[in-house]
Amino acid sequence: MPRPDVETLLARAAVVPVLMVESVETGVALARALVAGGLSVLEITLRTPAALEVIRAIAREVEAVVGAGTVLHPEQYRAAERAGARFVVSPGATGSLLAYAEASETPFLPGAVTASEVMTLLERGYSCMKFFPAAPAGGVAYLEALAAPLPEARFCPTGGIDAASAPRYLGLPNVLCVGGSWVAPGDAVAAGDWPRITALARAAAALGRAAG
Repeated sequence: MPRPDVETLLARAAVVPVLMVESVETGVALARALVAGGLSVLEITLRTPAALEVIRAIAREVEAVVGAGTVLHPEQYRAAERAGARFVVSPGATGSLLAYAEASETPFLPGAVTASEVMTLLERGYSCMKFFPAAPAGGVAYLEALAAPLPEARFCPTGGIDAASAPRYLGLPNVLCVGGSWVAPGDAVAAGDWPRITALARAAAALGRAAG
């Protein structure tokens, strides 16, 4: 089987929810609500003790492309693969992480901010990268400036993006999608207000159609 391509996976949705989930039950219900609204590519960050079990449950029970985020070293990459993650995301890119990713069948979205980091990843064959933290690092203006000298690089900016700013990112030619947590507000998740989350997901999915 050919190795799946991270760009193909991420292109399924202009907005990728970035989710920190505390329990399996909440994770499955949240994933179903987001998918019902049209967002079928989800990133579960490895920032909670339940994260790997959440990925495993979503992969088994929900029609979604679930990935693992905040992966910082090869052991986490391996654990995410075993849990059923379809892709792996990191805020940066270390030598050991890249070496593991290049031997893996699970596609990798490494992080880059500076021109040198982008060039290094391009040299290693990565044309699709995470741009984090997007807003503090320069946001839309910074990505627009990178597009001229480095047109082959495409980005998934994450960090400080909301419903108001997402369209500006999505309008850039070098932005494939955006990552964000605004589609799953903490109060709505805590209350189990899944209809509200589905409505937010539907509005976010529409941003992609408008950008296209």
